[in-house]
Amino acid sequence: MPTRTVAVGSASGLHARPAKLFVEAAAAAPVKVTIRVGDRKAVPAKSMLSVLALGAKQGTEVILEADGDGADEALDGLAALLARDLDAEETSDV
Repeated sequence: MPTRTVAVGSASGLHARPAKLFVEAAAAAPVKVTIRVGDRKAVPAKSMLSVLALGAKQGTEVILEADGDGADEALDGLAALLARDLDAEETSDV
């Protein structure tokens, strides 16, 4: 099963807007994606409540996992999204 480990780049961590953008992207992926922190149980990446419950702050390493056709591409895109500071991008858009 393909995996990606990525450090959360957003200043607020996986909370509010960054979590919403990640969950939307995960829900649009052609495969089921899970996310976890360390050895904790993996949760569905398309579940906003589950993602928020991870408590991932800026710099926290999360592990993404997916299986099936398109898993590598989906994980690459989601990992790239998580690595960006989505909070800073929101400020610069204004």
